[in-house]
Amino acid sequence: MKAEPTRRRPGLALLPIVIFAGLALVFWKGLSGDPSNLPSALIGKPAPDFSLSVLEGSNIPGLTSVDLKTGGVSVVNIWASWCGPCRLEHPILMDLSQRTYIRLYGINNKDKPENARRFLGTLGQPFAAIGADTNGRTTIDWGSYGVPETFIVDGKGIIRFKWIGPLSPEIMAGTFVGEIEKAKQPLP
Repeated sequence: MKAEPTRRRPGLALLPIVIFAGLALVFWKGLSGDPSNLPSALIGKPAPDFSLSVLEGSNIPGLTSVDLKTGGVSVVNIWASWCGPCRLEHPILMDLSQRTYIRLYGINNKDKPENARRFLGTLGQPFAAIGADTNGRTTIDWGSYGVPETFIVDGKGIIRFKWIGPLSPEIMAGTFVGEIEKAKQPLP
């Protein structure tokens, strides 16, 4: 008995290449977007309840969610000393801290207190208060994807805007200042 030769299917041989090309396209498309356009489920909702302790070894007050409900616009920046983009945006935060119509707060994410203090000592201390989020739980509650991220919170403690990534002079002059102005207005 003679075995019949198996018939080759040329399309089947190309299947792994087609699958690979399709996955590469999906990943490329997903990674080529603007990270600041990532959605946030917290926009238009109250900032999460939290109480973060003082940055150990500093005389800067700690931060709680109550601090965000004092009637004025607050800007909350999530940062860390180990974050390169945080270092790049820091001069912008120093300038922002000079504006009297907002309060600038910091959440220090998963940082060693001595490193955070050295970072602020070198680059300047722009924050009215800093909460030390040593385990990252509060940062997760804010829906943060990483550092740096900056939130605009209205006087009632409602998150009105989120910027993912470092702030730049162009972002400040355009989008960010406009969003601060919107946050001064009551929600419809």
